[in-house]
Amino acid sequence: MEVQLSERLKKLPPYLFADLRRKIAAARERGVKVISLGIGDPDMPTPDAVVDELTRAINDPADPNRHRYGCDVPTVEFPQAVKAFYKRRWNVNLTDDQIVTTNGSKDAIAQFAMGILNPGDIGIAPSPGYPTYAIGHTFASAVTYQTPLLRENNFLVDFDSIPAEVCRLAKILWLNYPNNPTTAVADLDFFKRAVEFGRKHNILIAHDSAYSENVYDGYQAPSILQVPGADEVAVEFFSLSKGFNMTGWRAGCVVGNASAVKSLRLVKDNTDNGSLRAIQFAAARALNLSDELTPKVNEVYRRRRDLVIDALNAHGWSLEKPRATIYVWAPVPKRYNGSSAEFCTELLEKAGVVVTPGLGYGQWGEGFFRISLTYSDDILTEAMNRMVKLKG
Repeated sequence: MEVQLSERLKKLPPYLFADLRRKIAAARERGVKVISLGIGDPDMPTPDAVVDELTRAINDPADPNRHRYGCDVPTVEFPQAVKAFYKRRWNVNLTDDQIVTTNGSKDAIAQFAMGILNPGDIGIAPSPGYPTYAIGHTFASAVTYQTPLLRENNFLVDFDSIPAEVCRLAKILWLNYPNNPTTAVADLDFFKRAVEFGRKHNILIAHDSAYSENVYDGYQAPSILQVPGADEVAVEFFSLSKGFNMTGWRAGCVVGNASAVKSLRLVKDNTDNGSLRAIQFAAARALNLSDELTPKVNEVYRRRRDLVIDALNAHGWSLEKPRATIYVWAPVPKRYNGSSAEFCTELLEKAGVVVTPGLGYGQWGEGFFRISLTYSDDILTEAMNRMVKLKG
């Protein structure tokens, strides 16, 4: 018997990174010595202090619950650490009902849509943007309106350009700053406009803050919850994956509007069983040591950013150094006529280098490609040498 895909799954394009993995495997089978700069999965180890806390907690004979469902016996330490982190980092005060522990951000983004959207509802997602926003809408049988992030607008959402009918019908607007894939940053005035937009149109603002800790050159990423009254119309998704080298740990939280947080908690109650207590303890340790840990991580990424930008600019690009994220976002060379797929395919076939085509992040990502900085200096140097030779 061949099982047929659900109509929801049929509506999804091939997942960007799964498709990349298949192309890499096929190229390697042909004997291509592939260097992949496609996926933003930190190569640096999780800090020792965090690993030590995990091993302490998982080996603690005094904790009879260390192996049990994380939802049944959650730690108090992690939400307390979230509160302390938000107060220290952004002077934001959170209450218990404004915090839900999550398994990173990706799961939570998809689950969140199922908690607040009905079939036929509209969700607004940025393009280019993280594919999971629209994927979550599809799983909820909702409809996605893609709002463009344009270079001439510094890749910021233009709230005034969203059609009035979309504003009337939409229930959620996704933001993501510092931004993946464009590396754009936003200031607090932008988030004030976002809160005003949400309040005016009765639209929940969901801010994906996955890269708030990956910042350089003195830049500090704001939280949308710094805006007075933001917790009336906004939630923020925070993940430890990129800032603390903890992608595989699946640790994070959603904070803000209490009723929205409750909706996610209800979905999670019915779809997952939380994270291991030892991971919660370790994540709390990471947040408590953030001022010590993240600068060391960011110094590595800053050096790699400079390496890549300097190499590209020496061969015809004219790129500013991004002040945040772990990526470089660049236009494809002119001879490819804006086709990110053509450029990325030729780069793989002729140079053995994998970068992510901008089109994979939505129609408004066309004409660009993304480089991940989660690879060693040597690998990045070799990849840049191959890339600039192909560019000619």
